[in-house]
Amino acid sequence: MLPSQKWQRRSEARPQEILDAALALFAEKGFAATRIDDIAMRAGITKGTVYLYFESKEQIFRALIGSSIGTAISDIAGRVEQFKGSARELLKIVLTAVGEFLISSDRVVLPKILIAEAGNFPELVRFYRTEIVDRGLAVMTSVVTRGIASGEFRKIAPEHIARICVAPLLLIAFWRTTFGQFDPRPYDYQGLIDTHIDVLLRGLSPAEGAP
Repeated sequence: MLPSQKWQRRSEARPQEILDAALALFAEKGFAATRIDDIAMRAGITKGTVYLYFESKEQIFRALIGSSIGTAISDIAGRVEQFKGSARELLKIVLTAVGEFLISSDRVVLPKILIAEAGNFPELVRFYRTEIVDRGLAVMTSVVTRGIASGEFRKIAPEHIARICVAPLLLIAFWRTTFGQFDPRPYDYQGLIDTHIDVLLRGLSPAEGAP
């Protein structure tokens, strides 16, 4: 491989290396306590190199959110828009996708970090609310509204149901990043997802208690 080609590949990989280093440090030390110098040291680069790609620590945090949780929401929104089947099946697909992301992604620590330091960084909270929370709730609300319109779901305020859809799944993120380390055996997250979907669909059914 020519030196220029090797340098180019290294340069292209650099932003991800910076993000990986920052994520590890944010999880270990918290957002406020982490410095750009720390991120550079963990990534094995100079502080100046970090600034070539990100203008601030806040921008790094936003990039971590956008390149993971934000991308996942965009993918799910696209699937919802193209789906032609029943609302019940669509709700299963969406909740399963959300659950799988929460089970597998290392970025689930980000909401925990944000909540811990929300008082000191309100603009980051505003960013997360706009780019993640509002977009995610909009997707869930659209699915529920579709089900009500088709008669598959009983008439309940979609904005409340959207939150109920998501809230139990968020437990996966907090359990993984906080309590999971003390579990005597790995918790059955998939079982939680399946149970949540079953209970939710029974509750939404026009005939109460119907499967």
